[in-house]
Amino acid sequence: MIPSMSKDYSKIALQKHKELKGKIGVKLNDKLDSKDKLSTYYTPGVAAVSDYVAKHPEQTRDYTWTQNSVAVVSDGSAVLGLGNIGPEGALPVMEGKSMLFKHFADIDAVPIVLNVHSANEIVSTVKALSPTFGGINLEDIAAPLCFEVEDRLKQELDIPVFHDDQHGTAVVVLAGLINAMKVTGKKLSDTKIVVVGAGAAGTAIIKLLYKYAKPEIYAVDSKGVVSQNRQDLNNEKKKLLEFTNKSGFDGSLEEVLAEGTDIFIGVSKAGLLTKEMVKSMGKDPIIFAMANPTPEIMPDEAKKAGAAVVATGRSDFANQVNNALAFPGIFRGALDNKVKAITDEHKLAAAEAIAGLVENPSPDEIIPSPLNENLVPEIAKVIK
Repeated sequence: MIPSMSKDYSKIALQKHKELKGKIGVKLNDKLDSKDKLSTYYTPGVAAVSDYVAKHPEQTRDYTWTQNSVAVVSDGSAVLGLGNIGPEGALPVMEGKSMLFKHFADIDAVPIVLNVHSANEIVSTVKALSPTFGGINLEDIAAPLCFEVEDRLKQELDIPVFHDDQHGTAVVVLAGLINAMKVTGKKLSDTKIVVVGAGAAGTAIIKLLYKYAKPEIYAVDSKGVVSQNRQDLNNEKKKLLEFTNKSGFDGSLEEVLAEGTDIFIGVSKAGLLTKEMVKSMGKDPIIFAMANPTPEIMPDEAKKAGAAVVATGRSDFANQVNNALAFPGIFRGALDNKVKAITDEHKLAAAEAIAGLVENPSPDEIIPSPLNENLVPEIAKVIK
């Protein structure tokens, strides 16, 4: 497969975004082509609808767009690999997310970027906006702030709240590993997994994999394996010890990989994994190198070192771990089935649905394409 580096997508994207002046817009569900329609949809007719909905708020979704709308919310504090670039910098990404919602699941999504950065401010703002929407998709909010924001909004709102950086990634990783097990003949519950990156995505991946199969998992951050013997762990990393490092191992990434590791999952930084590290792993190692745009190790290097299956976050290599595989179908199902909260059981069911769309998994196909027409319907069916 030819890497996309053969095209200068940075230049193309800048040109196209300036030309379009935004990737999304608003379409009308009916034409305002008569006086009767103007009177029906605006004044005087709309007063009757407002009065009725005010008296029957539980029927709001039957009379408004809330049955098919999602707010895509970010404070711009952790945008792609760019870091804390603020709300203006986040807006093109939120527009892109909204574009994917519409294209793949026909959901009307609205990008909302906030110029506030504390949990209290974000939560209060989203709560104030929530009557307008049927669901909330949180995006590109830095850890550990994102954990508190999502937890509080889940508790305080009666519509689905989903932090895609965490859970969309975790769902697709699990889907890929379900099929990677079929390729390698391994059992997920018997594997040793090393997850590099203990932020939002890494934390969610660890928790979902543990809930699904309870494998042996080790989390690694910039200072080494997350261990009970370390004195520098924040509260979220301390909580990870409920799911990881049951043996109390202390050491570096290189050391923990050499102890018979079956699966490497990277949500960290480019070039972190070497060929020598891959060679030191167990038989037929599985490499999910998902740093973007440059993975922890390039796929060809990982394969030369003996990797049986390789996945990345890029679209120009086989097995792209892409959140777009998960979130459109999850929200489609949540909206259609009037789901008030997206649970771990929903995420597990979504992962199995995604994995099931690959009929004959192979080293170069463990994950379906986001363009698979059955993807959204199959996921939506299990979110109920």
